[in-house]
This record gives sequence, structure tokens and C-alpha cells, in this order.
Amino acid sequence: MTDTAARLHELNLYRRYFDLVAVGSKTIEVRVKYPHLAGLAAGDTIRFRIKGTEETCDVLVKRVTEYPDFEALLNGEGPANINPTASREEQLTNIRTIYGPEKEALGALAIEIELRVR
Repeated sequence: MTDTAARLHELNLYRRYFDLVAVGSKTIEVRVKYPHLAGLAAGDTIRFRIKGTEETCDVLVKRVTEYPDFEALLNGEGPANINPTASREEQLTNIRTIYGPEKEALGALAIEIELRVR
């Protein structure tokens, strides 16, 4: 028997991305394919927190798609869904600043999210 119960995942998010999620304009979250995210699945909830604060925002995970790297992810998902305020080139630079080449080599996750109204 498989455990398919929805889970709650808590992840930190920079303020600039948190604000986009909180208003519902960011619908794809980008993460490295870390082992602790392996079980992330549609139906789960992510509680984003701005590190060092009590500010949180809950989203429903609608889909998780794996990509070999950030460039493929941006091509597959469309930059406007990831950050509607930045160009594709700016986004690629920003993502690679957050995650170095050794992290990108692990693979990339596109997490489609929908804002949960409390």
C-alpha cells in the first residue's frame, strides 16, 4: 500500500519571490532536485517563509516537473510564470547566482503552485 496523503513542506523564499507568490503572479517555483524534495507531489502544500521572519504563504502543489538544468526549465515553463517582472536572461542569471553549477548539476524542479487563501 502506498502512502498518498498530502504533506506540508516548509521552504524559505527570498522576499522578492515571496511577494510574487503572495499575490498569485508567480505560478512556477524553481528548486534544485535535492533529495529532501524527492517526495514532493501534486496535492501537497508548501509553506513559504521569508527566512528569519514569521511571514508565511501557503500554496498548493499542482505539478512537479524535472529538468536537466535551469535553461531547459525556463524553456519548458516560460519565464513569465517564474518571475513576470524579469527577462529570461535576468532570471537565468539570478537562479544561477542562488544555485551554483554543482547544485544545477543535480537537476532542476519546476513546481507549479497555486496560492491557498487562508
